[in-house]
Amino acid sequence: MAAESDQERLPFEPKGNKRKKPEKTAPSPKTEKKAVTTQRQSSNQRKQRDRPDTKIPEVVSQRMLKRMLAFSGVPTALGVAVFFVSYLLIVRQVVDLPNVAVLLTSMGCFGLGVIGLSYGALSTSWDEMRPGSLLGMDEFQVNFGRLTGAWRETREARRQTDSD
Repeated sequence: MAAESDQERLPFEPKGNKRKKPEKTAPSPKTEKKAVTTQRQSSNQRKQRDRPDTKIPEVVSQRMLKRMLAFSGVPTALGVAVFFVSYLLIVRQVVDLPNVAVLLTSMGCFGLGVIGLSYGALSTSWDEMRPGSLLGMDEFQVNFGRLTGAWRETREARRQTDSD
């Protein structure tokens, strides 16, 4: 993301203000009291400060929620349905299903539900003005690239601070 221009940045994406971690030293009792007071003041200031540039817009979050419900809710509901339908089939002696088959099928559906949560968030268009496509494959590629780029930047920053 460091190579991205400001035009490619999302409106709610932080501008890359990176802070270095302070070096750890043994605090004295007086310094410790001052640090606690300073931390309280800075956390209160953060709570009071309204930073619209780092918030996800309401349109995008609603779009994300709908997609997450669809991509996660359908497989999860199927997992519950498989369990109950197989129970009815076994009790009424229509089919003799092995317990392992019911377990693995239900677990597979629940696993797809968990994957659907992540895919729902990443396949959403993060641009307020563009709703995106139905399945969101293009949006997924763009957003996954942003995510992995942020992970790489964080890892490189950690390596630099560890080597210093």
